[in-house]
Amino acid sequence: MIWLPNFLSKQLGFSLTKSGLWTAVTVCGMMVGIWLFGRLADKLGRKPTFILFQVCAVASILIYSQLSDPTAMLFAGAILGASVNGMMGGYGALMAEAYPTSARATAQNVLFNIGRAVGGFSPMVVGMIISMYSYQVAIAFLAIIYVIDILATVFLIPELKGKELE
Repeated sequence: MIWLPNFLSKQLGFSLTKSGLWTAVTVCGMMVGIWLFGRLADKLGRKPTFILFQVCAVASILIYSQLSDPTAMLFAGAILGASVNGMMGGYGALMAEAYPTSARATAQNVLFNIGRAVGGFSPMVVGMIISMYSYQVAIAFLAIIYVIDILATVFLIPELKGKELE
């Protein structure tokens, strides 16, 4: 998301104001996605909801990267924000249910901060990919990461809906 205004400006010729509007719509989509994720995770379960959002993230990233019509990008940006960042609504519940009380706070802090540490390099990595290849390659790389995430969720994350906390 940090590269979105630059992408809109350089690739599509959007002005700073226009880029800001499209970014704001994407952020509003993020908020809706986080709320929606929580609702669906309680109904469908954590694992199926993560997989649903991950699949939607891959699709929305690939679709968004191919759009050039400003109106279509505005609506697709909201969906992109919801699907890519909606999963943030489930991490806390997933980790709380996966660890006993004695280790829960430590596990959550370690996992969140490992994610933050790795994620902190992403603007630099994306910038390097863009400078060496293109925005489209960087976007495709992001989609590939979500595909890997889907596989990890399917094979490594147990369903924990309704698990009683220890």
